Amino acid sequence: MRGPAVPPRVTPLAPDERTDAQRELLAKIDVGGPMGEANIFTTLVRAPEVFRQWLRFGGALLGGRLPARDRELLILRTAVNCTAPYEWGQHTRIGSAAGLSDEEIRRVAEGPGAAGWGDADRSLLAAADELHATCTLGDERFGELAARYDTGQMIELAMVVGHYHLVAMALNTLGVPLDEGLEGLPGHPR
Repeated sequence: MRGPAVPPRVTPLAPDERTDAQRELLAKIDVGGPMGEANIFTTLVRAPEVFRQWLRFGGALLGGRLPARDRELLILRTAVNCTAPYEWGQHTRIGSAAGLSDEEIRRVAEGPGAAGWGDADRSLLAAADELHATCTLGDERFGELAARYDTGQMIELAMVVGHYHLVAMALNTLGVPLDEGLEGLPGHPR
């Protein structure tokens, strides 16, 4: 549900305002659709050198070795924990494409204690909550996850949650508006 319109603090860069370097960076975005014009990209490209490096790192996480469905559970729960409507809106679409049902996506907002989660999903959601609250995983949670994921995937898991905290902070601080057709975090503006 979309909340009241909140004006962005930093507006997305209009096509006629872009430098050649910014146009080139936006043209390189290939995430399986016309994402180069998404507000996240047209806002963050205002800092082209940071944007270039951020794209590489974010792309590495999105194309990493964690199963896409698991990665999206972590990202969606991070969006809830950070009250990040834009992040939620984009990743409901990406999560759906990664195999999450509409019901599962809705349940992410309720957290790991919601009825219907299996042990593996509950553990992932709890890990996102624990990382958010303490910036670490306790031995028990780490052990649960390490029984399913290899060392490289464990590194990715922590970095996915940390990275999407960074993204949420930037999007929320800058007031990046939802793209047309995106539903933000239920009950929150933008």
